Amino acid sequence: MGMSVTTTVATEHDAERILKLQYLCYQGEAELYGDWNIEPLTQSLDSLRTELKERHVLVARLGEEVVGSVRGWVDADGVGRIGRLCVHPRMQRHGLGSRLLRAMETRLANEAHVVAYRLFTGHRSVGNLRLYQRLGYRPTEVEEVNSKLSFISLEKRVDDLAVSA
Repeated sequence: MGMSVTTTVATEHDAERILKLQYLCYQGEAELYGDWNIEPLTQSLDSLRTELKERHVLVARLGEEVVGSVRGWVDADGVGRIGRLCVHPRMQRHGLGSRLLRAMETRLANEAHVVAYRLFTGHRSVGNLRLYQRLGYRPTEVEEVNSKLSFISLEKRVDDLAVSA
């Protein structure tokens, strides 16, 4: 009998597991951009513990193992900021990233009046871009970070969701 994946709010107890998962998941991004100093790979455990206290952090669990994670918060303008979506490589392409992203959108909407959701990814991260666009996010801006990397910001407006519903 197989176990099912559950999505729950992360606790302090999850900090090390989330950080290990983050390190694993962002190796491919670092290789893609030739930059091993990207923030997800240099984040400290203390910094992550602070995020757990100040932001929403959800985890996907397979039994006791953390196999996915996402973070979010609502800014002063009512924009739900979503980041650090990561899914264990062996669990990818099974809808877990979509589930985590939707769960975070719901969590943020339950906290405050949200007018839009925003996230970003690197310009070469084609799989990420496909996922976000499939879930209704549209590119809004490109920011060149350096000669190897540009961030693409994507947004999903809440009023667009009401029209399409």
